Amino acid sequence: MLDLSLAGLVGAILGTAVAAFVYAPLAGFLTRSLRARAAARGAEDAKTLEQEMPLLLRALLAIDIAAFAGGGYWLGAIIVG
Repeated sequence: MLDLSLAGLVGAILGTAVAAFVYAPLAGFLTRSLRARAAARGAEDAKTLEQEMPLLLRALLAIDIAAFAGGGYWLGAIIVG
């Protein structure tokens, strides 16, 4: 059976909340930097980036939630026991 600690689950929930707050500035920074780089390379790269941006932002959100929820679970389980 899978052993999950209550403190770890609370930490994972808090980590997910932190991930929601961190996502917006991180996505904004990534979007601005990629658009600037694509604009410097030409119209074709800018068009390709605009088509692929939603997929990139979804991947960023998934990685963000996984990292912060996992870290929150780990911290909760370590600190409280």
